[in-house]
Amino acid sequence: MSQTERKRRPSGRVTLAEVAQQAGVSPITASRALRGERAVTADLVARVQAAADALGYIPDPAARALASQRSTQIPILVPLLSNALFVDLLEAVHSTLAPHGYQTLIGVTHYQPEQEEQLLRTYLTHRPAGLLLTGFDRTETGRQLLARSGLPCVHLMELTRAEGVYCVGFSQEQAGEAITTHLVARGYQRIAFVAAQLDPRTLQRALGYRRCLQQRGMYDPRLELLSPQPSSMELGGQLLAQLVQAHPDCDAVFFCNDDLAQGALLMALRLGIAVPGRLAVAGFNDLSGSDQMVPPLTTVRTPRKAIGAEAAAVLLRLIRGESPEPASRDLGFELMVRQST
Repeated sequence: MSQTERKRRPSGRVTLAEVAQQAGVSPITASRALRGERAVTADLVARVQAAADALGYIPDPAARALASQRSTQIPILVPLLSNALFVDLLEAVHSTLAPHGYQTLIGVTHYQPEQEEQLLRTYLTHRPAGLLLTGFDRTETGRQLLARSGLPCVHLMELTRAEGVYCVGFSQEQAGEAITTHLVARGYQRIAFVAAQLDPRTLQRALGYRRCLQQRGMYDPRLELLSPQPSSMELGGQLLAQLVQAHPDCDAVFFCNDDLAQGALLMALRLGIAVPGRLAVAGFNDLSGSDQMVPPLTTVRTPRKAIGAEAAAVLLRLIRGESPEPASRDLGFELMVRQST
């Protein structure tokens, strides 16, 4: 039996000390190299990684956190992974955190505050370095868990001016008002709002829609079609068919998400409804493919990649003990006017 084998843990796991010995460096240097810290030269990183690969070394995050009293794990909780909106955000978060040696743990809440609460209970037991959370819709117990944890936390996609709360996003309500104002400026008189999922951000867009039309005396609550079902292209087509049957005088529709609007455009083709000649269609989020629809979809481009990168950068500063200002960061939105309106 070799000396290395005699020193190996009873569990059979290869230790960091073995990797360091194989690479001819100290355990501290080996640890820094495997975490990808920039202070370690590229050739040294390659040597340590080669030793780790040769020995079959697998880092133990729990042991690392216990030894250093510093976790490298950062949970990010998002509503869905099937929505490209959150995939873009997650990629930006990971790209920002990984170079600093942090691991992103993804939790999916399915728009349910109770599921978020359970995820928080699970992740907080591991004392992560910080948290990234979508929005502010959570249970009272979830709020208490966050407050008692004392962990750095940044909220994404929504804004608040509450003291001590860090957030990166944009005004969903102003964005909803902006796209509705565009439809009014184009001369449309009977403007509907069609929404699904009905999460807090969708309902904030609805507030912007109502405010725009109420200020002009054009608001008709009968032109709101709200479905609790998950948002999808198929549902968008179904809701458009329902809308035009119930309200044939409707001349424009603001859909709360692009997948609904994309499905509506396809249904309009099947029904022989000219867009925008007979009916204007607008969406939200500028998802992939919206600019390739027939006709190309007018929508609101939301800065989800920038939000993910900025929120991760703010969290890194909080972890370092800094107090970045401003606490609330509005990254705005962009109206993408295309041929569907």
